[in-house]
Parts: sequence; C-alpha cells; structure tokens
Amino acid sequence: MIAFIKHQVKTFGLIELFKGLAVTGKYLFKKKITVRYPEEKTPLSPRFRGHHALRRYENGEERCIACKLCEAVCPANAITIESEERDDGTRRTTQYDIDMFKCIYCGFCEEACPVDAVVETRVFEYEFHERGTHIMTKEQLLAFGDKHESQIAADRAADAKYR
Repeated sequence: MIAFIKHQVKTFGLIELFKGLAVTGKYLFKKKITVRYPEEKTPLSPRFRGHHALRRYENGEERCIACKLCEAVCPANAITIESEERDDGTRRTTQYDIDMFKCIYCGFCEEACPVDAVVETRVFEYEFHERGTHIMTKEQLLAFGDKHESQIAADRAADAKYR
C-alpha cells in the first residue's frame, strides 16, 4: 500500500517533470558545443581518409607501378586497374578507376601501395550530379593529386614517424 501511495505522489506531484526541467535548466546556460557546419569546421587529422588521389614524382612521372596490390586488398572491389609494359621494361597503368560509390574509405589501398601512389586526402566535401561521374578515372585522380600535392606532402611528413 505504501508503494502505491509513493507512486501516486510521484505521478500526480510531477516529480519526474521537475527533475527533467532541472536537467534542462542546468544545460541551458552552459557553453554550447555545437559546430555550425559549414561556417565552422572542426580540425582534421593528417590521417583523415577522404577523397582519393594519385601522386607523381617530382619529375612529373606518375608513381603507380601497376603492382595491383591496392586492387587486390580492396574489400569493396572498388578499384579497377589495367596495365601494360613499356619499352624500358617497366609496367604502368593504362586504366586506374575507383568507383566512389563502392569505396568504404578503409585506407587499405593506401597502406598496400609500396610507392605511395594512391593516397586518401583530407577532402571530404564532394558530390556527384550526374550518373556515371562517381567513377574516378586515372586522369581525374592524377589531376586531383596535383591540385592537393602540398597538403598530401605535409600530411605524409607529419605522419612519417608513425609509419
């Protein structure tokens, strides 16, 4: 009977309501932690995995040696590579495509690459407006890498002691 009376007092006395209002009032005047994206942006780690890019050497030659390790290690089968042998006996890619819809941004391709040819940049704000544009070709990836090479090199230098 006493439990029933306590329950009625809690229910009709609105004790839970006032407890909830106390919690709301406590946080009402504290500093807000909400980030107003896109006006404000949070800092990104040098290890952030965003848009893919292909890199070149300083002399302008592409780094990819067509070993196909990135294609083999990709769990989503998002990478397609075709290669051919050049006159000097080295292999180079003729096709290097990444399907950005399939990619899960795990970074395995970046870790598997022996020459740091494929990297994931800090760029995460991109969209596709037409069907078929989500497949990034070799030329697009190289152009993206050329555009962001300074940031990629800085991120690699910051992360070098951990590799």
